[in-house]
Amino acid sequence: MAPHDPHRHTPADGDGRVPTVGFDLDMTLIDSRPGIRATYEALSAETGVHIDAALTVTRLGPPLEQELAHWFPDDEIQRAGERYRELYPRHAITSSPAMPGAHEAVAAVRESGGRAVVVTAKHEPNAKLHLAHLGIEPDAVAGWLWAEAKAEALREFGASVYVGDHTGDVRGARTAAALSVAVPTGPCGAEELRAAGADVVLTGGLAEFPRWFADHCSRL
Repeated sequence: MAPHDPHRHTPADGDGRVPTVGFDLDMTLIDSRPGIRATYEALSAETGVHIDAALTVTRLGPPLEQELAHWFPDDEIQRAGERYRELYPRHAITSSPAMPGAHEAVAAVRESGGRAVVVTAKHEPNAKLHLAHLGIEPDAVAGWLWAEAKAEALREFGASVYVGDHTGDVRGARTAAALSVAVPTGPCGAEELRAAGADVVLTGGLAEFPRWFADHCSRL
């Protein structure tokens, strides 16, 4: 894969406008570990199926069904997923805080005249519940998209930057020809994110985003 030039202009920002920025949700904008763990524990108690909830939250990012495949037979995964999503609002929304810098990162984009959008693998209605509860107000939300599939929404929104914590987010950004900005606040460390092709790694998390974004915009 050819190196990605972080200073190149894209159709979304090439005319000098502040770009549209996409954000992942879990472990990028929100710390969903407490809520996800509680939901898995509730699902385990209800179904009688052993789920190591502490282990599940160490590998967040991929779609729910990939995790459920570790615990349920193939013919039960769909039903377990549906029940998990039903249990989720009760157990996960109020217990999942915003990541440090999340509000400021989204605000930095919107206050600069750009658009902030959330593109996540999470069930979209539950993603919106998290954002509403925390008072994070993106311009749009797209759910059910993982890794390369995130490029569908990023292209539709005209995003030229995508911020995420997982190598799957890096792949989604690159597939969309967007600048990949990574934060090592999830299961993937800084070196792993760089090796996956991240253009920028904010080692201090989203707290570093507003300053980076202002510098990025000054170059457009």
